[in-house]
Amino acid sequence: MSKEPTRPSDSLVQDLLAERRELKVAVERLKLELADAQAGSQGGSDPRAREIASMSDEIERLRYQLASVRAEVSQLREERDQLRDGIEQAVQQLANADHE
Repeated sequence: MSKEPTRPSDSLVQDLLAERRELKVAVERLKLELADAQAGSQGGSDPRAREIASMSDEIERLRYQLASVRAEVSQLREERDQLRDGIEQAVQQLANADHE
């Protein structure tokens, strides 16, 4: 009975964690592409300099998005814990009322 109210927030937390993992993979992929591009450009000017700058911008955007998702997950966990505490108190009050 006490699990039902927490399922939506648990599901949302799981979705956010999955999105976070996807963003981490994207960041790592872009880092590898950037490293490859930089390694290829050590001999002189790189014709892909604009692409490298774009990748760097994308990495920063993904890092910001990841930080936002982490903050949201943290907030959702706090809300979930508060809901659980409230449910436990309500169940305890009902149990105490039954005994009286």
